[in-house]
Amino acid sequence: MRFQPSFLEEIRNRVPVSAVVGRRVRLKKQGREMAGLSPFTREKTPSFFVNDDKRFYHCFSSGKHGDVFTFLMETEGLSFPEAVERLAGEAGLPMPKADPQAEQRERERAGLHEIMEMAAAFFEAQLSERAGANARSYLDGRGLTGDTRKTFRIGYAPGGRHALKDHLAGRGVTVEQMAEAGLIITGDDISIPFDRFRDRVMFPILDPRGRVIAFGGRALSSDQPAKYLNSPETPLFHKGDTLFNAMMARRSAQQTGKVHVVEGYMDVIAMTEGGFGNTVAPLGTALTENQLALLWRMADEPVLCFDGDSAGLRAAWRAAELALPHLKPGKSLQFALMPEGQDPDDVLRAQGREALAQLLGNTRSLADIVWTMAVESHPHDTPERRAALEARLGALVRSVGDETVRRHYGEEIGRRTRELFGGREGGRNQGQRGQGAFSRGRAEPFSKQSRTGAGYMPAAGLAGASDSLKRSALVTGARDMGRREVAIILTLLNHPVLLDDFAEEISELVMAHPELDRVRTAIVDIAAEDDLDLSAAMMRESLGRRGLEGALARLDSLWLARADWFAAPEAADTDAESGLRHMLALHRKINTLHRNLELAQADYERDITEANEARLFAIKAELEKAEGTEALVDGFGAQSGRPVRNF
Repeated sequence: MRFQPSFLEEIRNRVPVSAVVGRRVRLKKQGREMAGLSPFTREKTPSFFVNDDKRFYHCFSSGKHGDVFTFLMETEGLSFPEAVERLAGEAGLPMPKADPQAEQRERERAGLHEIMEMAAAFFEAQLSERAGANARSYLDGRGLTGDTRKTFRIGYAPGGRHALKDHLAGRGVTVEQMAEAGLIITGDDISIPFDRFRDRVMFPILDPRGRVIAFGGRALSSDQPAKYLNSPETPLFHKGDTLFNAMMARRSAQQTGKVHVVEGYMDVIAMTEGGFGNTVAPLGTALTENQLALLWRMADEPVLCFDGDSAGLRAAWRAAELALPHLKPGKSLQFALMPEGQDPDDVLRAQGREALAQLLGNTRSLADIVWTMAVESHPHDTPERRAALEARLGALVRSVGDETVRRHYGEEIGRRTRELFGGREGGRNQGQRGQGAFSRGRAEPFSKQSRTGAGYMPAAGLAGASDSLKRSALVTGARDMGRREVAIILTLLNHPVLLDDFAEEISELVMAHPELDRVRTAIVDIAAEDDLDLSAAMMRESLGRRGLEGALARLDSLWLARADWFAAPEAADTDAESGLRHMLALHRKINTLHRNLELAQADYERDITEANEARLFAIKAELEKAEGTEALVDGFGAQSGRPVRNF
């Protein structure tokens, strides 16, 4: 009979591997594992290891690996049902009764596995055909060897609407089965179902047993509505429960004790080619709790690799927040930040394996990331803002689920806070107060003002931070500043008189770059606090007092395109107002279009219909048109001494 995965998992939870193995093998504790002589070969030096946390054994002399079930099957010749029955008795669990409906579902799942295997073989074959020439060129350009393509079973989905459907139909697969496997698009408004994946490089997604359960497709032409497209949720595939390359990475992780997490298929494949086979990726979404649990089964401290730009750092922050409630003694995360604007594939291509190995070895702890992100996210140059920082840090510490880990986080964050704000070192009572304050979530008062007096922590103050983090957008603030946002801020800096009419709108403005958003907030605060007419010099002086001198220097160093002349100090206020109105209107419009595009993309991936595709293309076209009008600030400038064309 078939056993439910939850039943087998409960047996593994109740019966430690060491308890079963220990009946045959004399085990000795070695760190987190237990070691003994192999029961499968004759040896004098122990090469057989058991890990109860990860619930497996591994024999280096024979290469055999498994769990409690496979050990009984290997050593006593039991069948799988017999091993399950014996261990269920040891676990105190009654054997499940036969469930005809469950068995029918299992048979249907087995049929879907066969269909997915047919599809994978079809895509592989198509890559070698004439139709796959462009796909092969793309893979050649990415440096993927023939062996790598075979290892990952990379294929090609032809551009025709019915290529896969016709192929599977010729092998007796029904339209209903294809739809259930997520391979074709059907619906009441679709008269003839068609292939979900068309003109795409195809990456099979495997389950832990090596069976194809889904696909990821990379578009080869720019007119495709989605660059990457994954299979939908099916009886075989749940996106948030799966990691790309998990099966192969697990084998490598068992030997190295490490697993690397990157952002996409190509990064995984490039890392594997570069000798880092212990690499996985989530499937186009942020890391989930279930994926985190999978990672901790592979390694105690998975290494998350992110681009060193602002988007990568935001992703690191999201992963950190996700992990905090689930931390256990010995279970955490490490972070490897790539150079700005580069991913692991870029580093391998440009600098080679040794450079990437160095970056992967120069990891930051979860505590480092939590501390740096919390401190850098807001200024802390006033008592109220320092109190807000303590409140943020206290909330992060309280979110740690395990009591012991939470206590140690409280002690670490308390120590760093005292150092940041100049507290006395070594005072026994103060140290105890700081530890208790964060572990209990109660904020203690600061003994002194910040030594830096700045709301933006200098890179030199990032204790232990990597060079890539010190150069990152989070610290330098000078990367990834959008031209439109910079133009708005510089216009306000150089023409603060405009705040009389625009203060309310600026206060509600959403800015993508965190440093620009801090300057925006400070500008609005200064305008609200100052009853006198503000000059540009007064505005900059006030911002400097708030610790934003570095931000101003970075803004001035960027300067703008010729079309943004209205933001310059020498432009007339009336012309600056016209330019600002244009930029604000454009900013609101483009932000709205980006939100609509995200929603349309999600709708399209969930329901691939012609209507959703048309909507997606329409929003893209409107967004391109809007972004193309950024430079069209024309028809004014006479009062600034600029020639104005008459129409």
